[in-house]
Amino acid sequence: MPGLSFTLPHWLYWVGLIVFPIIAMILSRRPQPEEKRYTLPLAYMIAVTGGILGLHRFYLKSLWGLVFIPIFLFILYANAQTQDARTILSGFDNDLRVAQRVIDREQGRVEEARADLPDLQAAYDEAEEGSFTQRAAERRLNRAKETLDSGAARLEEAQATLEEIRPQQVEAFRTRAWWDNAAGYAFYALLALMAIDLVLMPRLVRRANEQIPPDEVSETEKALAAHEAEESPKRDSDYAENWIDRLSLFCGEFVAYWAVIAVFVYYYEVLARYVFGSPTNWAHEAMYLMFGMQYLISGAYAMLTETHVRVDIFYAPMRKKNKAWVDLLTSVFFFIFAGTLLVTSWIFAMDAIAVPSGNAVVSDWARGQITFGEMVSGFGLDQWTNPNIRWGEISFNEWEVPLWPMKWVMVMGGLLLVLQGISKLSKDIREIARGN
Repeated sequence: MPGLSFTLPHWLYWVGLIVFPIIAMILSRRPQPEEKRYTLPLAYMIAVTGGILGLHRFYLKSLWGLVFIPIFLFILYANAQTQDARTILSGFDNDLRVAQRVIDREQGRVEEARADLPDLQAAYDEAEEGSFTQRAAERRLNRAKETLDSGAARLEEAQATLEEIRPQQVEAFRTRAWWDNAAGYAFYALLALMAIDLVLMPRLVRRANEQIPPDEVSETEKALAAHEAEESPKRDSDYAENWIDRLSLFCGEFVAYWAVIAVFVYYYEVLARYVFGSPTNWAHEAMYLMFGMQYLISGAYAMLTETHVRVDIFYAPMRKKNKAWVDLLTSVFFFIFAGTLLVTSWIFAMDAIAVPSGNAVVSDWARGQITFGEMVSGFGLDQWTNPNIRWGEISFNEWEVPLWPMKWVMVMGGLLLVLQGISKLSKDIREIARGN
C-alpha cells in the first residue's frame, strides 16, 4: 500500500487561512440560479475530495457510487490486518534479536570456559590436598563448569528459539505483504474508477440535469419556504449601523469559512491515517490553532448579533429603553474584561516575537536590542526566505509552526471586541436619549 509523507508548509497554512475565506466570500455572493442544476465544477470538486467514497456519484444521483464503498471498506480492513501482521512480525523480530544476542554473548563465554577448563583442572590436581590453594582452584573450576553448563543451556534454548520463530517470522512477513498488496491493488482499483469518472464527468452531469423533473420541489417544501419567507428572520446585515458593525460582520463571516477548511483537513487526516497508514504530525495542531483564532475573531460578531449565551429571564421582557440602561450600566464589566484581554494579548504577542530566533530583526526589536528604525532598515529578502531565521515563538512538536501570528490574532480579537463594545455603548446612549 502506498504511503503519504506530505507535511503542510507553514507559509501555505497561513496563506490558506487568508485566501480561502476571500474566495469563499466571493463565490457566496454570486447570483444563484432559480432552478436546481448540477454543475461540473462542483462535481469535479466532490470527485477530487470525496471520490474515493464515490460521493460524486451520489451527488449526481447515481447508484454506481455504491461500488466504491465496499472497495474502500476492504482497504480499511486490509490495512487493519496489515497493522496486526506488522505488530506480530515486530514481536518475532524482537525475539530473534534477543536470541541472537544470547548466542553471541554465551558462545564466547562457553568457548572461553571450555578452553580454561583443562588448566583449572590441572591447577586443582597439582594443589596440596586440603590447602587454601586447592580450595581456591576448586572454586574457579566449579565456576568454569557452571558457566559451561549454564551457557550451554542458554545456547541450546536460544538455538531452539531461532528454529521455532524463524518459520513463524517468514509466515508473518508473507501475511503482512499479502494484505499490504491487497490494500494497494484495491486502492489502485479505486483510482482507476475515479479516473474513468473524471473523463465521463461532463456526460454524467449532463445526464443528471436531463433527469431533473420539471417541478422537483414538493408541496411540503413550497409550504416550508413560504413559511420561512413570512417569518423573515433578521439578517446579519440588519445589525450593521456603522463602520464598526460592518467590520465585525466582515470578520465574523471571514473566519466562519475556516470551518470548511477543517472538513478538508480532517478528511485528509482520516484518509492518510487509515488508508495510507501515514498519520500526519500537523493536522490536529493546525486545526486547534485555527479554531482558537476563530473563537477570538468571532467574539465581536457574536456580540453584535447577540448570539452569546446568556440568561435573560428578566432582561428579555424589558422595553428597549430599559434594556439600554441595563446594557449601559453593565458595560463597565464588559470593558474591564475586553480591556484586560487586549492588554494581556498585547503582552503575549510582544513576548512571542521577543523569543531569540536566529537573526530575525523583529525579535531583536521586540527584546529592545535595536530601535524600530533599525528593524525596518534591517529587513531584507532573507528575513522571509532564510530557514534559519524564525520570528519568535514556535510550537514544540515536529511541525514547529510559528505561534506568534496566533498571539497577534488575540490582539486583533481583543481590539475588535473593544470597538464593538464602543459601538454598542453609543447605540445604548442614543436609545436612552430617544426615550422610547
